[in-house]
Amino acid sequence: MRHSSIKKLIFFPFCSFVFFPFQHKEIRLTVPENSHLTLMETGDALQKTLLLHLCVASLSFHLCRSSTLQLPIGIHPLDEKYYTSSELINCKDGSKSFTRDRLNDDFCDCLDGTDEPGTAACPHGKFYCRNMGNMPKFLFSSQVNDRICDCCDGSDENDGAISCPNTCVMGGDFAYKTRSHISRDDLVRKVGTEDPVQKVKGLKILVVLQVLIILIVVASPLLCRRTRSRRRHSR
Repeated sequence: MRHSSIKKLIFFPFCSFVFFPFQHKEIRLTVPENSHLTLMETGDALQKTLLLHLCVASLSFHLCRSSTLQLPIGIHPLDEKYYTSSELINCKDGSKSFTRDRLNDDFCDCLDGTDEPGTAACPHGKFYCRNMGNMPKFLFSSQVNDRICDCCDGSDENDGAISCPNTCVMGGDFAYKTRSHISRDDLVRKVGTEDPVQKVKGLKILVVLQVLIILIVVASPLLCRRTRSRRRHSR
C-alpha cells in the first residue's frame, strides 16, 4: 500500500499538467498509521510548470539545432552562406566542386584550399581564428595542427594531439608562451649537452696547470745550481 501511494505521488506532477492543466484539485493519499498527505496544486502553478517545460524543451531543441548547423572550423563568418547554402560547394577558384561531407576531410580537393579551411591538407589554404574576446586573425594552413597554439582560443590545434587552453578573454598570446616554453626546453637540452664538454675542457686546463707546476718545481733547483756555479767561476 505504501509503495503504490508513493508511486502515485511521484508520477502525479508529470501527468497532471498534461491531462488537467488548469483545474483546481485536491489529492489525498493514504499512508500507514492512518495519516494523510495532502497535495494542493492550483491552475496558475500548473500553467507556470507547463510554460517552464515548454521553455526547457524549446531551449534543448535550439541547442541541438545550433550544434547540427554549426559552422565548420576555420571558416570566416562572412563565408557562412557560401558553405551552408547548398550541399554542393564550389571551389572559390572555379576549378571544381565538392560535397559538404568532403569539407575538412584532410584531403585537398581544391587547389586554393576552399574545401580544407580547418586542416593543413592544402598548402594554399587559410585558417581563420575566431578568438572570441580577442583579435581574430588568419593563419597559413601549415600552422594548423603543428603542435603550436597560434590561436588564443586553441582552435588551430583540433586533432587532439595537444590541448590548447582558451586565453582570449585573459588577453594572453598562448603561441608566445608555448614558443617560450619550447625555447626554454631547448635551452635546457643545450645546457645538458654542453655540460660534459665543459667538464672535458676543465680537465684539460687542470692537467696543463699541473704539468706547468711540475716543470716549475723541477726546473727551479736546476736554475739555482746554475746560478751558484756561475758565481763560483766568476770568483
